[in-house]
This record gives sequence, C-alpha cells and structure tokens, in this order.
Amino acid sequence: MQRFTGLKISKAPHRFLCVQAWRCLCCPCVPYTRSPAQKTEALRLQYRYLDLRSFQMQHNLRLRSQMVMKMREYLCNLHGFVDIETPTLCKRTPGGAKEFIIPSREPGKFYCLPQSPQQFKQLLMVGGLDRYFQVARCYRDEGSRPDRQPEFTQIDIEMSFVDQTGIRSLIEGLLQYSWPRDKDPVAVPFPSMTFAEALASYGTDKPDTRFGMKIVDISDVFRNTEVEYLQDALSKPQGTVKAICISEGTKYLKRKDIESLRKFAADHFNQEVLPVFLKANRNWNSPVAKSIMEEQRSELIRLMDIQEDSVVLLTAGEHRKVCSVLGKLRLECADLLEARGLVLRDPALFSFLWVVDFPLFLPKEENPGELESAHHPFTAPHPSDLHLLYTEPEQVRSQHYDLVLNGSEIGGGSIRIHDAELQHYVLATLLKEDVKLLSHLLQALDFGAPPHGGIALGLDRLICLVAGAPSIRDVIAFPKSFRGYDLMSNAPDSLPPEELKPYHIQVSWPAESEAEKSSLNQPYHPES
Repeated sequence: MQRFTGLKISKAPHRFLCVQAWRCLCCPCVPYTRSPAQKTEALRLQYRYLDLRSFQMQHNLRLRSQMVMKMREYLCNLHGFVDIETPTLCKRTPGGAKEFIIPSREPGKFYCLPQSPQQFKQLLMVGGLDRYFQVARCYRDEGSRPDRQPEFTQIDIEMSFVDQTGIRSLIEGLLQYSWPRDKDPVAVPFPSMTFAEALASYGTDKPDTRFGMKIVDISDVFRNTEVEYLQDALSKPQGTVKAICISEGTKYLKRKDIESLRKFAADHFNQEVLPVFLKANRNWNSPVAKSIMEEQRSELIRLMDIQEDSVVLLTAGEHRKVCSVLGKLRLECADLLEARGLVLRDPALFSFLWVVDFPLFLPKEENPGELESAHHPFTAPHPSDLHLLYTEPEQVRSQHYDLVLNGSEIGGGSIRIHDAELQHYVLATLLKEDVKLLSHLLQALDFGAPPHGGIALGLDRLICLVAGAPSIRDVIAFPKSFRGYDLMSNAPDSLPPEELKPYHIQVSWPAESEAEKSSLNQPYHPES
C-alpha cells in the first residue's frame, strides 16, 4: 500500500476493472479507503480527483449537468433564446465588487475579468439579438464563503421589450421545467414581497419563509412606558420597539443560550436585546418584563400570540438596525432549536420568494453624504418614483428583483435604463462616476436601445440547495478553498522576474514580508 496523507491508494491490478468501485465504499474492489483525516475539506480539495469518486460528488455533478441541459432546452428550443459567449478580458467597471486584474503587454494597461456580462448583454439588445442566454463564468476578487467563490457560474439572461412580470414568469417556467423529477414539483407563481416588507418582518432581504418567528412592531404598546431604555429609543427619529416570539423557547433553550444570543447582538450590532418571559415561571426574567404593566402584558400576548412556553426577544432603536439584529437572532434561534431536535426548516421543502421594490441608491458607508447603487448603475428607477430622481434620489425605488430560495439569494436582475441621457445623469451627477469608462455603452444607448431587462441565476448556489449540499464547493468539480486557493495545483503561485518582464511588472516585497516571499518558493502546505 502507498500512503498519501490520510488516503490509502491501492495498487491492486484489478483497480480499473470494477467501475462501481470508484463510487461505492462498501465494494471489496474499492481502490482507497477513508480515514479520519480525509474528512477535512482541505484534504478533499488537495486530492480532488479522488474525492470526485465519492457517491455524493458523482450525484451532485450529474444533477448539475442534467439541470443545465434542461435549462438550455427550455430557453433555446422552447423560447427562442440565442446562446452567445461574451468576452472574459474586459475593461474595468466602475462600482460593484472588486475585479481581478489581468496585465497586458502594453505598459500600464490592464484587462479585468468580468463580474458579470452586464454591459455585453445590454449591447446585444442594442444589436437586435433580443433574447440572449449564456452559462457564464464570472469572477469577483472577494473572500470565499460557503455560498460564494472567486470564480462562479451563472445562468445569464437578457430580453428586449419585457417587464418585471415577463422576466419572473420566464424564470418560474425555467425552474419548473428543469426541476429534478425526484423532487416535489415546483408550484408557480412564486409569492412576492417588497424589500420594505421583508426587512420589517424578517430583518433581511432574503428571508427564509419556511418557518415563522416573524418580527413584530410593538412600539405602540410602549408609547407611555416608564422604562427609560424604551422611552429613549422611541423619542428618536425612526425609533421603534420590535420583538420576536420563540415558541417552545423555554422547553428547548437554556439560560446560557439566551445569554449567548444577547452577547451575539451586543458584539455584532452593539444592540441590547432583552428576554421576556410573560407567562413562564422563570426566575431569570428580565427587569423589563417585571416593569411591564398588566395591560401591556395582555396586549403583547395578543399581538405576538405568546404561549405558556414562549420566549420573547425584545429590542429597541433605529428601525433598520433593530430589524437586522432580530433577523439574525431569528436564524440563530432556529439553529439552536433544531440542534435540540425541533424541526423548523423542512429540508425537503423548497420555498421560493420574489423580493421587489428595492431602493435604487444607498448611502456610502465611508461617506453617507454620497450615494452608491444598491444593485448596479444600469438599473432603471421605478416609474412611479421617476420624479424623485432629481429631487430626492435616496427615496427612489428601483425595478430590481431578487429570487430567494430557503433564505438564500439564487438570482437577481432588473429592468435596465435604456435612455442614454438618463444613464449619463445617474452615472455622472448622482453616482459621480467617470463616464469615460462607459462611453461605449452610452454611445450605444444613444443610437437607440429597446426597453430591456434580465436576470442572472447563481447556478452553483441553486444546485447546492437542490442537492442539499453544505457548501457550493460540493457542487463544483474543481473549486477554490475557503481562502481562494487551489489546493490541488497550489494556485496562485509566484512567477520569476523574467516572466513578468514582458508585462512591465515588478513585485515589490515589503521588509516584513521577506519571510513570506521565501515561503512562496517552498512546497505549499494546504490550509487546515
């Protein structure tokens, strides 16, 4: 036997004779066996060609292939879409995510890898190709997460002479047609909810609607309260008091769980959260609960449907912040309850939701006096709010829509700006972007563009949810690690100066990074 860091590789002469041996660990002809070390994701990625033999990886990749094939059939054969490839060496796009930079042989000139084919698909609409589709590779120079990779795939769609209803109907039909036959059929149309409603009820723009525990505004109950913390919050602009009710909370949650939730809110949001036990006989009730008058108690029980074993988490402050913290606590509570055996989120249930009417602009975090696009600068304003664009742009809603599945955003799109003058105003006046970077698009719109819109479905994230995989890395044949490395081929890697010279690039190593420079020339050890 030859050992490779936790994997036992068989050199038996029959190792290619049993096809199923590659996939079935119980087969006597299996060419390698599992060890505890093999369970780490880093080792799976380092020996990905062996990990691909597992039953789960085989199932996930074949499921992905089948769904993509059905999507092609639906779009191209049934709805007349044209599959068109767009460039991957592009010009830098203002705003949005960070882009990967690609050097050229011309001094000081660089390409960028596309975040999405956004500009090209709009130009295709100008060019008269009114139904575009592509299985597009996209790139963002951001840290990896369980549902994000630096390189990813999306089902990219654009149509001319369409509105939001048309796009949503197309996507519902697409998912219904491509849905695996061993799953319950997809019911259409999908429900929809405005961004404001999603934030107020779930504390997020991608709510998991498989379970309740909604946020309830209880400000009116405490208008005349003597509790100073609540009085102070309600006296401020956008001040509010909100709460969530955890059914059977006293049955499944311990005191340390409640304290952990309070600490989470304090550490991540700098927000005080108060537990209230209105009916349960608990000696660790909060001071606020003891201060609530009898009429407030009965009103709360009515508003929030509080039962004998319920726990209420209450907080007060600015509306958006309060909703955000309770939205996070809602998910944390669901994790705690399910860890104790209470099933809240049925893994066999697929709950689709359209979220609409997003704000067109948001204040910049680093400079709240300036605006940035909530989606991207090509999104059209809501027709009812067009007059506000020139007076109160921060109040304008957009024609942007997101598709959410079980609390994960799996798609997003919008109706685009097709008027050159309006697009120039948004870029130059409101966003203060350099319009020279997008002169080609503005010129194309000026030649005449049809009304158009589109959407992109995140293929990796969609397949991950359908397959029930813990990470999108489990539905990609050769993914990057959590930190963006290819642990199998040790990429990214350093290059010698002579190979960088044609690109007019020199690497300047800070003094404190000399040790790191030396380490790059040593064999790479995968992250743990």
